[in-house]
Amino acid sequence: MAAEENIQLLQIMGGSVLARAIAAVAEFGVADQIEPGSSRAASELAAATGCHGQALYRCLRYLASHGIFVEDPQGAFGLTPLAAALRTDAPGSFRAGARMFGRMFPAVAELENTLRDGESGFSKAFGEPIFEYLPKQPELAGIFDGGMTAIHGAETPAMLEAFDFSGIGTFADVGGGNGSLLTSVLQKYPAMKGILFDLGHVIERATANLQKAGLSDRCEVREGSFFEAFPEGADAYLMRHIIHDWDDQQSIQILKNCRAVIPPHGRLFIVEAVVPAGNEPSPAKEFDMAMLIYPGGMERTEAEYRSLFAAAGFELVGVTPTASPVSVVEGRPV
Repeated sequence: MAAEENIQLLQIMGGSVLARAIAAVAEFGVADQIEPGSSRAASELAAATGCHGQALYRCLRYLASHGIFVEDPQGAFGLTPLAAALRTDAPGSFRAGARMFGRMFPAVAELENTLRDGESGFSKAFGEPIFEYLPKQPELAGIFDGGMTAIHGAETPAMLEAFDFSGIGTFADVGGGNGSLLTSVLQKYPAMKGILFDLGHVIERATANLQKAGLSDRCEVREGSFFEAFPEGADAYLMRHIIHDWDDQQSIQILKNCRAVIPPHGRLFIVEAVVPAGNEPSPAKEFDMAMLIYPGGMERTEAEYRSLFAAAGFELVGVTPTASPVSVVEGRPV
């Protein structure tokens, strides 16, 4: 009997419980009830969050065994760096990310069925694709927005450190979401103008953020779908975490829409995690499973991006890694 292997697999399988426990305490805002440098009894935390006292104690004890919270000899719980990241007011807080995954866990339970037919687990669990479901769920859409920032926020400074965008007159962020990426680019390159392009229910949030950053005079906000047409008038078009949401046929259509408006001297930037060869662990492989389960898309290898680009009239001219999990995949119109 492979006892050692069985124990290792058991520990790995227990990771599903660990993930749910993190999401649950994030949903209840438990970390918000513990001031940094202090500890509180589980009974006090339960009263403050509406939890069952003994159940919360056992959950926190379990999380403490994994380095999330710490239990003192009196049975009170304090924050570790991982627990502190679950506070709403933490710099770059991960609370929204944990809540987002918690709300979408039913999709993970559909993985077996996804392996049968390739349809996303989210569509199976929630009855429709994620990007059709979210606009109808304002609370979840807000959590999703915050979750994306928590997960991908560190990518922007890493991208700007690794890649030189100078010389671009007008920079279009397609599917630009809340405008955080475009804001950072325009702040680094004061002579650059911007176009933020996204669906109507998204750009309302982006408009307010750009105004707050004092960029309204340098940035246009345009409404539309990248499946229908791209905004004209930019020298460079960037899509971060857009292409990975879609299958090859849909991705080629998006890229062809870009090809229809990009000038001959234009530049295309795809910011995604590029899947490396071999058996080593990689964030790109983790992201790829999320794409399989949630939107039904995929992370791709450099060779797969080269093929996508060629099918849409682009040549892949470079892949620039960053200090974060993403790379900048650059294309030029053929």
